[in-house]
Amino acid sequence: MSKLLDQINQPNDIKKIPLEEYPLLAQEIRDFLIDSVSRTGGHLASNLGAVELTLALHSVLTFPEDKIVWDVGHQAYTHKILTGRKEQFDQLRQLDGMSGFPKRHESDCDSFDTGHSSTSISAALGIAAANQLDKNPGKVVAVIGDGALTGGMALEALNHVASLKRNFVIILNDNNMSISKNVGSLSNYLNKLRVGEHYNDFKNDLEESLNKIPKVGNRILKRMKRTKDNIRNIIFQGSLFNDLGITYIGPIDGHDVMQMEAIFNDALKIDHPIVIHVKTIKGKGYKYAEKNPSKFHGINPFDKKTGEEINAGNAMTYTDIFSKTIVELAKTDEKIVTITAAMPDGTGLSAFAKKYPDRFFDVGIAEEHAVTFAAGLASRGYKPFISIYSSFYQRAYDQILHDVCLQNLPVKFIFDRAGLVGKDGETHQGIFDISFLSAMPNMTIIAPKDTKELVDAIRYAAEFDGPIAIRFSRGTAYAGLIEEQKDFVPKKSQILRTGEKVALIAVGNMVEEAQKAVELLQEKDIHVTFVNARFLKPLDTDCIDRLAEKHSHLIIVEEAIKKGGYGESVEIYAAENQLDLSVDVMAINDSFVEQGEVRALREKIGLSDKDIYKKVLDLMK
Repeated sequence: MSKLLDQINQPNDIKKIPLEEYPLLAQEIRDFLIDSVSRTGGHLASNLGAVELTLALHSVLTFPEDKIVWDVGHQAYTHKILTGRKEQFDQLRQLDGMSGFPKRHESDCDSFDTGHSSTSISAALGIAAANQLDKNPGKVVAVIGDGALTGGMALEALNHVASLKRNFVIILNDNNMSISKNVGSLSNYLNKLRVGEHYNDFKNDLEESLNKIPKVGNRILKRMKRTKDNIRNIIFQGSLFNDLGITYIGPIDGHDVMQMEAIFNDALKIDHPIVIHVKTIKGKGYKYAEKNPSKFHGINPFDKKTGEEINAGNAMTYTDIFSKTIVELAKTDEKIVTITAAMPDGTGLSAFAKKYPDRFFDVGIAEEHAVTFAAGLASRGYKPFISIYSSFYQRAYDQILHDVCLQNLPVKFIFDRAGLVGKDGETHQGIFDISFLSAMPNMTIIAPKDTKELVDAIRYAAEFDGPIAIRFSRGTAYAGLIEEQKDFVPKKSQILRTGEKVALIAVGNMVEEAQKAVELLQEKDIHVTFVNARFLKPLDTDCIDRLAEKHSHLIIVEEAIKKGGYGESVEIYAAENQLDLSVDVMAINDSFVEQGEVRALREKIGLSDKDIYKKVLDLMK
């Protein structure tokens, strides 16, 4: 028997399939996603939960004329399948392969590049406004998750939406999850919408919500009455949205594709903004993902039968080291508190939350608030450790500068997943933090090279009186070499080996990579001075001066953007002080870095051990 999925090879092919066969198509897509992601890794749970929602949207929209703007975009795999890209899934998130997020360069059906939360309403509103100016009849739909509504940007956009005097549909994909379980008053508000008991005032509430909708309001109501679910669990007043001037409908079953198709079709005819609240199950259709959606939010290749990651191993990660250390420190220091932005599992703070629930704060997807909240705690004598992924800290630049550094407050910033993170691509590579932190007065930056140094850095940060950032990479922690385990000296770099002519300074996780190059050079009887940068700011100028006295060349290796980075700081210092030393910086040039295995990315951009080895040989010649 021919599969329905075989009939979908280009945009809008779904319209050839009868609506009553969509449930079967949804199952085929789920089977395809589970099979594909089990081999490549990827965002599975969020995509399994959005299959019927995506089918319903594609049934009522025409691509690429109409536009869907996905918030974050990690739930757009079904959209990619329906727009003719299913054959590319064997290269999902691989170097030079298909991105795991919407990308305009991949397809005209991807309307906006995404990767971070809470952006879809703003971007879709801009597209809708452009359509209005151009007299373009194309339809625009923003899809946003309930967790993303805690982001200030989403609330700012909602405040603006009512001013649009034309059709604009917001789909609230509500699975009660972001990456981890949602928190906060907005989450509680949506809970009330999910389970509230408005049936005593059903008639009045219904009229208040739907009488605003000319021509099609009664039809929507009739369709909803015909559904199998009790009406009191389907439609509520949604006063938050109505008070903002946006008609609210929901919650509706996000896995009933025919119900959604009917409601979406009518909603697209309304001449003002509307929110449709769709209730979905993250991980729907795969028992392991439904049971543990956080684990399957973003997962490495896994065994479909058991749900277990392949070659996962039990090695400690840098995140594990941070988690263990901060819990230990908190035993004897009651002033230590921790903060995260909707990622207690990913940032290693779940253990702290369990041990010290009163001293742990998950503020939801609200990085800006998280930083200023930490500043408030620090101003009253507490020692806040705030742990967020490097790429997400970009959103809180002003708060770090204005609310922390300006007041010289002792906030301890943990930059998890600094450097190349690999398969999530451009939006998630943590390569900009050194550049934007280095420009901030009063900021101290540490890049530990291994497990011991990370522990030392955390202990040092706990007692440090001022803003301090510790950056470490994703994945297995580097144990270091026995002869390297020397004392942690504050504000000083660490000389690991002494040599001649050429000195090599490596930053953070690049110490491990540079170590391989140093060993290759020793096999050639070439001995370079090898230095662990450790403190990126303030610059250890004494170390640089000493290197200049005995070496003619200095190579700096950092897995970060070159502009404004550590290497550039050294270059400027050497030039300003007229040091007799040529400085070569091996870093990421002025570009974004696509998805791929970290090893493959390093080789492509010239930061592998072989590239370092070759650079030294060239200088020796």
